[in-house]
Amino acid sequence: SAVALVGGATARIGDPSGKSAERPMMDEGVLEANLSAIGAQLGKLLRAEVKAPVPAAEGSVAAKAGSVAIVDNMEWYSGMSALEFLRDIGRHARVSTMLSKDSVKSRLGAEDGMSFTEFSYQLLQGWDFAHLNREYGVSVQIGGSDQWGNITAGTDLIRKTNSKGDEGDDSERPKAFGVTFPLLLKADGSKFGKSVDGAIWLDGDKLSPFKFYQAIFATADADVVKFLRMLTFLPLDEVEAIGRSMGEEGYRPNDAQRRLAEEVTRFVHGEEGLQAALAATAALAPGSDTKLDVATLEAIAEDVPSVTLPLDAVQDAPLIEVMVAAGLQPSKSAAKRMVKQGGARVNNAKVNDQDQLVAGDDIIEGRLVLLAAGKKNKVLVRIDA
Repeated sequence: SAVALVGGATARIGDPSGKSAERPMMDEGVLEANLSAIGAQLGKLLRAEVKAPVPAAEGSVAAKAGSVAIVDNMEWYSGMSALEFLRDIGRHARVSTMLSKDSVKSRLGAEDGMSFTEFSYQLLQGWDFAHLNREYGVSVQIGGSDQWGNITAGTDLIRKTNSKGDEGDDSERPKAFGVTFPLLLKADGSKFGKSVDGAIWLDGDKLSPFKFYQAIFATADADVVKFLRMLTFLPLDEVEAIGRSMGEEGYRPNDAQRRLAEEVTRFVHGEEGLQAALAATAALAPGSDTKLDVATLEAIAEDVPSVTLPLDAVQDAPLIEVMVAAGLQPSKSAAKRMVKQGGARVNNAKVNDQDQLVAGDDIIEGRLVLLAAGKKNKVLVRIDA
């Protein structure tokens, strides 16, 4: 069983790990919106419910085997006063140990130093572990490699506050372990994150499944095998086979990236999201004949030039005139040549007749038409009703 922790309290302070300056404070509205969104994302990714785990009874596991619970640490900090924090938690901490943490040492020599607020963060995260260990039997904390100092602050507090026996009686001490995994870094050493250019958002409202798929698909050859290991549930021998195939004769460029993008998109956005991303990708392929619908066209809208035209300028109008009005061709004669050369398409359907009209059925759901001139030049026409 597992417990995922949302930092409703600690987000009001900010983790100094890996930061060269103090994080700006967020207002309550932004903070609450972020907490709600992160909780929903965790629930979706972990197939979990936002609820408290089952309290541990005499060493029993935190929750039903195989289950996942999501909790907010504001639950146990909202009623705790500063005096209670210092009395019940602070007295167990040793300043020398706190100063030795990498997140602290890296900041002490900086011009702005570190505030007491940030300095105390490790105790808050440490107490999260101690609280979950005592109340719900959580015995392992997992985090990124930059969280090691915060995790060991927790194991130290558990040892000092949750033991039942005498000081020297190890048999009565609760078991607590910390596990870290490497941060996700690109081949150039840069990391992924929302504060980094080109952030890959997990929320479909911030980054559509199509955009998400394309961002993962753009992974460099030097990174793709590592990302297959870290971000997918493919068997390791299959990942190694994919890696070997990249150097073999007959390997199709980007096959490994395609598999990575499919696996990660399916995990984050589900099978429906993956199929939408694949449909949009196919629709944008040069010379594509993929059947289109509104959802696919909306998915590619940000990647295709668009223009808004009135209905009477599109429906039952000569295609060559619509191509000019949409800015796809500079003149009617150029549009005619494009049709004659076989490069004109309406919703990916090839046009052979220079006198063809844009029929009402060509306007998908009365809203959108995708025009193409050649394999790569496309324009999405939106109908102004």
